[in-house]
Amino acid sequence: MNPPPRFVRVDGIPLHVAVEGAGPPVVLSAGLAMAWFDWDPVAALLAARDRTVIRFDRPGHGLSAPATEPPGAAGEARRIAGLLDGLGLGGTPVTVVGHSIAGFHAEAFARLYPERTAALVLVDSSVEEAPRTVLPAALRTGAARALGRAVTAAGLPAALGPALRGGAVRASRAGRAADPAARDLVRRCYRTGRVWRGALLENSRYPDTAAELLALRAEHPLTAPATVLAGHDGQPGDAARRWLGRQAALAEVLGARFEVAEPAGHLVMLDRPHQVARAVLHARG
Repeated sequence: MNPPPRFVRVDGIPLHVAVEGAGPPVVLSAGLAMAWFDWDPVAALLAARDRTVIRFDRPGHGLSAPATEPPGAAGEARRIAGLLDGLGLGGTPVTVVGHSIAGFHAEAFARLYPERTAALVLVDSSVEEAPRTVLPAALRTGAARALGRAVTAAGLPAALGPALRGGAVRASRAGRAADPAARDLVRRCYRTGRVWRGALLENSRYPDTAAELLALRAEHPLTAPATVLAGHDGQPGDAARRWLGRQAALAEVLGARFEVAEPAGHLVMLDRPHQVARAVLHARG
């Protein structure tokens, strides 16, 4: 069962956060357009193993307030730090866990706040070795805002939001497994234009965030122990092999332990929650 909704204001934006358990803190941040409840199985396992589990929704995601500005790697790292301060955990090192695009944010936090990082775990993280942009950032951001307003005005989130969420989850799981999220939570989040606008805005700055992280790597060494956990659905193919190769290369760049979760789609936390929890529990070495 999810803990009751709680909100912490960071930089003027109310962030939805769920805190459960007791012990060394773990911060879980999900990928693009995902929500706190996508960590339910992992959070339950960690709380049962004496961890304080902190799940939060970035602006425009889950139940958090709408995003006002495009996100960036350093900005999202500062948001995590502000959230921990708001929870009274400013002086406690945390294990920070990032899935997909949130892997950029988690790594940025570990590099910018080494004294606050006990360990870093990347779960099928986004990887960009040489990010490129074609259109200017301002143009991409403006287009994302305009599209978000148009989609909302047309009533598409209310009509199709939960169905689109369900289809995306099935496409991202091993064996096309169904979305396990509670229907009332899915409707509460994905029938709103706020979530789709937030996802479009975040995605519009994806290459910029990736490039920013590469710059941070050059300036801020990673001192915390790190783990890269890559999902693999067990199916043969060049695309799957290339993805595992890129994840292994990321682990080498970070000096991280590399592990494959199999069978698992991109949503490793739903397909292999025990393996994710085990990686987090062992991340400190």
